[in-house]
Amino acid sequence: MNALGRHILVEFSNCKADVLNDVSAIENAMVEAAQIAGATVINSTFHHFSPYGVSGVVVIQESHLAIHTWPEYRYAAVDLFTCGDTVDPWVSFEHLKKAFGASYSALEMNRGSTHVIKKGDAPLQVKPAEAVDFSKTEPYRINRNVWFTDKDENQALSLRYTGDVFFDERSPFQRVRILESCAYGKMLAIDDMVMCTERDESHYHEMIVHPALQAFQSVVGPVKNVLVIGGGDGGTIREVFMYPSIEKVTMVEIDEAVVRASKLHLPTLSREFSNPKLNLIIGDGIEFVRNCPANSFDVVIVDGSDPAGPAEGLFTQEFYQDCKRTLKDNGVLVTQGESPMFHSKTFVELNKCLKSVFAPTAVHTLLFHSTTYPTGMWSLQMAIKGQYHPVRDHNRQATADFVEKNTASLKYYNDELHSAAFTLPRFVKQMLT
Repeated sequence: MNALGRHILVEFSNCKADVLNDVSAIENAMVEAAQIAGATVINSTFHHFSPYGVSGVVVIQESHLAIHTWPEYRYAAVDLFTCGDTVDPWVSFEHLKKAFGASYSALEMNRGSTHVIKKGDAPLQVKPAEAVDFSKTEPYRINRNVWFTDKDENQALSLRYTGDVFFDERSPFQRVRILESCAYGKMLAIDDMVMCTERDESHYHEMIVHPALQAFQSVVGPVKNVLVIGGGDGGTIREVFMYPSIEKVTMVEIDEAVVRASKLHLPTLSREFSNPKLNLIIGDGIEFVRNCPANSFDVVIVDGSDPAGPAEGLFTQEFYQDCKRTLKDNGVLVTQGESPMFHSKTFVELNKCLKSVFAPTAVHTLLFHSTTYPTGMWSLQMAIKGQYHPVRDHNRQATADFVEKNTASLKYYNDELHSAAFTLPRFVKQMLT
């Protein structure tokens, strides 16, 4: 070959859209494509951009393989560049064509024609001592750099993960995956959004449960009967069952795959699924409360995801009217309220919706830190079917005793934080005015 390298530019079209939006599948396919062609893989760096798109590169000793995908168009742009004649980039091309199920157009160019360029006589640098010796017989471990990114048009959160996928299933409602992150342990992702990670899930699950149950117990008495809508990972019911007065927890989760994934791979969250006091219903929580008898529950916890797909109906006035009806007098409802910074419109609209169903003075906003949710600031909305206040009427000593008794289990919530969580920054107050 009278050139320094071979460069193939490929346009893959009519691809499998789900593959083009799967960063793990693409990273694996690209690494395999390089190895099958005989290249020596040095590292890989790949990002998934929520909701659509993957971008990445595999660096090989002989140059690189790069890709960017547009799943919504079933299109991927790929370039394969190999130096010398020991690696055939067309072998990589054939592997990717099969992996993506694609039609294509492709162009090959020879780069660095030796008829035009000549070696210079500048001194070459000596190979540094720490450089990798690929001639060794021991297998070389690839540095895999795969990123999961949740973003909107102006901001993003990225988590690096290993590329390992422990669970990946498309249910009738959504795509459910368990991935292994580098810094936060295993994480549950639904439709390419982070739902929870092993490292910081306690922030969310403790805050969606304990302020509401402590508020109820401060005024009404021991909490006995709780309804959880959603919460398929099991973290919420784990916190609820910390209360010995609990007689029954009814949990309505629409997607059996979420429960199964958590049972298989998230044991620290899912350990209470075997509790005999749990009545687990795989079904539609919206329909359940619509048909539920009045005055059934002390506390209703709506542990849903963002208002899309099966969770969209959890953000309507009709749904919360049904929830209020199912509450006993002085009962408490708490729902995840999105981020004031990331989902400002939904955050405000949900607060207004609850105030129209209960009363403006009966709805209270809590903020807490959740490091793997976009912006790190997340909210809960609490509504009380009664006249008491979750801070002014809070029995702080009882909460302190509860925290002391459960000090080995609690990682985020405490008696001081109970009151502090209801203290809102000025900009949040102005949003809710």
